[in-house]
Amino acid sequence: MILVNTETISGKELEMLGLVKGSTIQSRNVGRDITQSFKTLVGGELKAYTDMMNEARALATKRMVAEAESLGADGIVNVRYASAAVMQGAAEVMAYGTAVKFK
Repeated sequence: MILVNTETISGKELEMLGLVKGSTIQSRNVGRDITQSFKTLVGGELKAYTDMMNEARALATKRMVAEAESLGADGIVNVRYASAAVMQGAAEVMAYGTAVKFK
């Protein structure tokens, strides 16, 4: 499966199959939240949150690819990511794009 954030895939003629997406909602661990709040006092990367968001993006991407595969897609173009808070302490990460088949 080829994933690109462009409208085309170089050297390929594409048939558009439709929108595909994958999402996950992740919540923060209370213990991790407390330790990360101390980090804001001195500055620097909040490694626990970086790891959580990386895992969330990977899971959302995996779910998007599974949906594309169920349509018989060879790739996904215009791949985008979005995130939003759904409640205090929880965020949704969504991956979406257009599933395509090579002609």
